Amino acid sequence: MARPTALDDDQIATRLTTLTGWEREGDEIVKTFTLPTFPEAIAFVTRLADRAEAANHHPDIDIRWRNVRIALTTHDAGGLTDLDFDLANEIEGCLT
Repeated sequence: MARPTALDDDQIATRLTTLTGWEREGDEIVKTFTLPTFPEAIAFVTRLADRAEAANHHPDIDIRWRNVRIALTTHDAGGLTDLDFDLANEIEGCLT
């Protein structure tokens, strides 16, 4: 598999317009999801973990009661890549 290449600022800005609620923080895109209950937050994390594992691209996850903060970056590319935005789209699908 080819090593992903980091996107430039314009590419990142364009890709962010396709993601509701995601924001750029340095070399990461982040979003906090608020689920109705703690068990639903854990179930959401389990669903997204399965998708992240399948993509071999693993987010930083912070769980605080029913709030789940996700941060994505491609460390080996030194910044944001298409992998991060593709996984962000996959994570959005984990809400249902």
